[in-house]
Amino acid sequence: MINIILSGCNGKMGKYISSVVSDRDDCQIVAGFDINTQADDGFPVFANPDEYTGEADVIVDFSHPSSLDKLLKYSKKNNLPIVVATTGLSDEQKKELEEAAMVVPVFFSANMSIGVSLMVQLAKTAAAVLGKDFDIEIVEKHHNQKIDAPSGTALMLADAISDVMPEEMTYEYDRHSKRSKRAKNEIGIHAVRGGTIVGEHDVIFAGRDEVITISHSATSKEVFAVGAVNAALFLVNKEPRLYSMKDFVSF
Repeated sequence: MINIILSGCNGKMGKYISSVVSDRDDCQIVAGFDINTQADDGFPVFANPDEYTGEADVIVDFSHPSSLDKLLKYSKKNNLPIVVATTGLSDEQKKELEEAAMVVPVFFSANMSIGVSLMVQLAKTAAAVLGKDFDIEIVEKHHNQKIDAPSGTALMLADAISDVMPEEMTYEYDRHSKRSKRAKNEIGIHAVRGGTIVGEHDVIFAGRDEVITISHSATSKEVFAVGAVNAALFLVNKEPRLYSMKDFVSF
């Protein structure tokens, strides 16, 4: 039985993870971290991670970027692997993950869906074949409560595509402020916010007289919860380093 500490346990994603874990017999949540310390899911909840001194095998973080520093300190202090599924991290915080990964196993992904991981691989393959002759645009859609834009997944897709392109790519977020033709080395990234859209991503390859689109649509946040729990079980007993979905899923 794998013992999980859930950071952000009283948030929306925390509730999904609690539900997913309750249906499994190979893991359990032994404690939660949250600024809201209401404990109604069968485990104690602490505002300060250091207040919990019980047993645990791994941390799953689906909280807020502002919580990362104290979580990484707790992880290193207690030699606990940590899955970071929180979005909206700064470049500096991503470097902190790399530094922590020299001490403990760290799993980080901007999107915990296996389907999105496959989408990334497909987009890279398409970009390697089409990139020189096709313009590339990324459109992401999320609910009206999402704070960060563009989404971490959109940036993950753009970074993956950039890695296989023969020239350095630039990201264009604000084309309406320009009055010029589209540059060939641009990747346009567009954010849509509205309603209760869970998450939709399209990578558009627009060429001469043809368009190829790679799409992924999530209809429930549970897909991200399932991915995070599976990543947590994968991470237990691993060597310290930075892991991602490409380590977890073989294509």
